[in-house]
Amino acid sequence: MAEQSTNPLGRPLPDGIVPQEIVARTEKRWIMTMAAMLLLMMAVIVLSGITGALHPSSNVEVVDPTTLHLQGEFVESNLGTAIEPDGIVTVRLIAQQYDFVPRCVQVPVGTPVKFRLTSADVVHGFLLPDTNVNTMVVPGFVAEVRTRFAHEGEYAMPCHEFCGLGHHAMWAHVRVVPTERFASAFSRRLVAPRERFTCGSP
Repeated sequence: MAEQSTNPLGRPLPDGIVPQEIVARTEKRWIMTMAAMLLLMMAVIVLSGITGALHPSSNVEVVDPTTLHLQGEFVESNLGTAIEPDGIVTVRLIAQQYDFVPRCVQVPVGTPVKFRLTSADVVHGFLLPDTNVNTMVVPGFVAEVRTRFAHEGEYAMPCHEFCGLGHHAMWAHVRVVPTERFASAFSRRLVAPRERFTCGSP
């Protein structure tokens, strides 16, 4: 009995100290959990990489930046605002050093709007503050962003990707107008198709 009390291995553990067997078992469980999580993350990365390489995203559209003004969707007569058969308003713009073409466009309030942009030279940015519109405009590709404007007003549209010495002055505007006013202006444009449907007069 006296030998048991003097042997440190035979004494009961003080309160708050966890036995070694429990500590070892807990550490082993945590190691197995972390290893499983690591394997799962690696599998997701590998599968995403393989899937992305075999099947590119469906919204990837290429365009020849050297012939933008000559043929295709982004010829000068096709830029600006257009109404699609399904009622969506499409705005086509070209970003180039150091300007957006056209510099100002009109869209109706409360209507789905689709912005389609491309670059004629270098990488630009397209940002409409206080909206979900924020994308890079890369030469050779078409960027598409969809939104809906809840309020009338004019939105400043800066290039937010450094594109050269004149980058700070590269701004455009989106004017959101009442639906009736937009429809009236658009019908006038159909009568006079040479008139570019941009901001014009307020």
